[in-house]
Amino acid sequence: MKKYLFFYHLFFWQIFFISSNMTAQNDISNKIASLLPTSILRSSIDFKDTSGNSTNLPIVIIKGKETGKTLTILSGVHGYEYPPIMAVQEFLKEIEPERLKGNLIVIPITNKASFYGRSPFINPQDKVNLNNAFPGKLDGTVTEQLAYYITENLIPISDVFLDIHGGDASEDLIPFVCYYNNQTKPDATAQAKWLSESSGFSNVVSYPYNLKNDEPAKYAFKQAVQDGKVGLSLEAGALGNVQAEAVKLNKNGIYNTLKGLDMYHSKLDRPKKLVKYNNQAYLKVPATGIFYSELRAGDTVSKGQVVGTITNLYGDALEIIKAPESGTILYKIGTPPVNKGETLMCIGIPQE
Repeated sequence: MKKYLFFYHLFFWQIFFISSNMTAQNDISNKIASLLPTSILRSSIDFKDTSGNSTNLPIVIIKGKETGKTLTILSGVHGYEYPPIMAVQEFLKEIEPERLKGNLIVIPITNKASFYGRSPFINPQDKVNLNNAFPGKLDGTVTEQLAYYITENLIPISDVFLDIHGGDASEDLIPFVCYYNNQTKPDATAQAKWLSESSGFSNVVSYPYNLKNDEPAKYAFKQAVQDGKVGLSLEAGALGNVQAEAVKLNKNGIYNTLKGLDMYHSKLDRPKKLVKYNNQAYLKVPATGIFYSELRAGDTVSKGQVVGTITNLYGDALEIIKAPESGTILYKIGTPPVNKGETLMCIGIPQE
């Protein structure tokens, strides 16, 4: 009888969740509370804007056997970053609710139009970069509505917000975990730091946080940090491909985060040595053209070292690019075309 009640309950909430409109979808915490322990709810939320664009947000809610924290996992904010998406797909097949303490909210692919349209960075429908759209707009484009929904409905009920990324189609990138050093919220920052250092990633990046409360956060997990939540981001994968090791590292990071929150226990290896980067130096593309560089993400550079050249379409040199600081290349444009104003390279400066 209990088994049949479970499936009836699950079916009821699937129908309710799908049929609800946006104005009635601010009560996910009530839906979680209504679920039976060790149950899984799969559903989606529809969005449509005044230009006729439409999309939906797939959501998986997993309620553990015992009460505990709520962890939200966001994947596919950039639909061309495949390793995090595939890591979450594997994770959802493996997770055992009866071993879970607390609740999981998992977004398998946040930006479906970008994913199916094979579009780097932006939603091809409205040309908006979701990871530049937070806190979003209730009556905005579909991408802005996605950001608004996450800001208003998912972040508030999350104890920890985990945003998973990788290198997009043009990005060469070394695996790293990152968090914001928000000194105005020391407790949340300390936990984000600890979870980052326990994530299984050997490279730990701390970004400065200078955002005022009335400024748009733009980035998903930065919005969570601005709202006082524990936020961190995993980065593994490069150049729009699926690398098995990057998938494994992202998935390992999810399990380690759960373990660090005392939500799910598993035996996973963690690196014995961490490299911490507390400062970064950014290079912007000075001129549109073709970028030549023999350097890869992970290479070390010295201040003043030539790291590449930009030419015009006839092969004439336009700009000689030099490193502004010494450090390790965390990520860079790894394909020839570059446009003025883009981030060409990020150099991580190791902590002394």
